[in-house]
Amino acid sequence: QLQLVESGGGLVQPGGSLRLSCAASGSTLDGYAIGWFRQAPGKEHEGVSCISSSDGDTYYANSMKGRFTISRDNAKNTVYLQMNNLKPEDTGVYYCAAPYGSDCPRLEFYEYLYWGHGTRVTVSA
Repeated sequence: QLQLVESGGGLVQPGGSLRLSCAASGSTLDGYAIGWFRQAPGKEHEGVSCISSSDGDTYYANSMKGRFTISRDNAKNTVYLQMNNLKPEDTGVYYCAAPYGSDCPRLEFYEYLYWGHGTRVTVSA
């Protein structure tokens, strides 16, 4: 069964950058679309981005366009989320998740079956 582990979170100042990683085990990422979600304190999961496996298409929530970049390295069984120009409102726990299949569904929590445990991102001066 596919297992996902996130890493790369931490404390960063506003305007800074972080790169998150989502590493897979138990199965190869090839064949799975991978999405990133985040959950701010007291709020529900929010879709961030998704990258398909079938054709590498990428999708972003509007507030992340131009600041976040999702990419994948199937040889390393890893998906990345490069986050630039971070803002305090980007603070939260970031999760990677996989739906059933190689295409990205909507960035909705219920569309994704496999979830990692998250990595915390704090954007603060």
